[in-house]
Amino acid sequence: MDVNGEHKVTISAIAKEAGVSVPTVSRVVNGRSDVAPGTRRRVEDLLRQHDYRRRASRNRNKARLIDLVFNDLDSPWSVEIIRGVEDVAHSAGVGTVVSAIHRKSEPTRQWQQNLRARASDGVIMVNSTLDSSAQDELRRLNVPLVVVDPAGGPSLAAPAVGATNWAGGLSAMEHLLELGHRRIGIVSGPRAMMCSRARLDGYRAGLEAAGLAIDEKLLWEGDFYHESGFAGAQAFLRNPEPPTAILASSDQMAIGAYEAVRQSGLRVPDDVSIVGFDDLPEVRWASPPLTTVRQPLSDMGAVAARTVLRLAAGEPVDSPRLELATSLIARESTAPPKLS
Repeated sequence: MDVNGEHKVTISAIAKEAGVSVPTVSRVVNGRSDVAPGTRRRVEDLLRQHDYRRRASRNRNKARLIDLVFNDLDSPWSVEIIRGVEDVAHSAGVGTVVSAIHRKSEPTRQWQQNLRARASDGVIMVNSTLDSSAQDELRRLNVPLVVVDPAGGPSLAAPAVGATNWAGGLSAMEHLLELGHRRIGIVSGPRAMMCSRARLDGYRAGLEAAGLAIDEKLLWEGDFYHESGFAGAQAFLRNPEPPTAILASSDQMAIGAYEAVRQSGLRVPDDVSIVGFDDLPEVRWASPPLTTVRQPLSDMGAVAARTVLRLAAGEPVDSPRLELATSLIARESTAPPKLS
């Protein structure tokens, strides 16, 4: 019974009624993905039926904060995610603390210490991983976690927000194939990352649908930054049979490929068509404006923020995994190949 005489259902009561353990109900309340779908639905139905709200564990007089954590902050890609998170946080009267942990232990430890000191309402990890001790610490502090663009797989047992990377890679290939290109190179992202593998699989699916074999000489693994796009395009253009088009798995790598084409005495798209991935704001001002696959980065940040705020309020999330749609934005960096 609370101070107003109203009955407050407990996690233990929900667990008993659902016929599951208390930790299972806790995992559902915190939006973790390691719960069987049928069990999740049964528990969520009971949570809604009893209008369950997680008991506040923090001083309500403290400022409300979301922790937004990146591996690195040296990309305009990060700025778009931040924009989406801050739009939602600002509307909810919540502050945003942005950190970079660089996948190293010391920054991670420092971030954990800061988290304990400021009692965050929730954490959004972007393209990042946390070791088991850090995840245990979040659970101990009762801090909900949401992941944007999971880096290497479902190792973080938390709701995830991503984009339709496979469909994006396929749409880029369909665009180039419709223009008449048949030798198409790809500068992919790091193989360890889920989004990179999905975009590469979309590239492969496009070739397969067109009845074209994969040429290993037209595959280059980059790191999403300009230099690797430049290096990959240079390698392709030194090939005795260079590609007439290049798909870069990020806009920054696409701009690096532009420079490789220029230094080779060629032109985009007259000699080589180029497609990027992201649709960062500056690529429409490239010369020529870049054809790219738009992933809704700001929207991904906004969805993640809304999800973590729902978890902080003790509300179940709609789905443990959300993928927002990508779309091809055709500009002037693609054209039919030259007739041989």
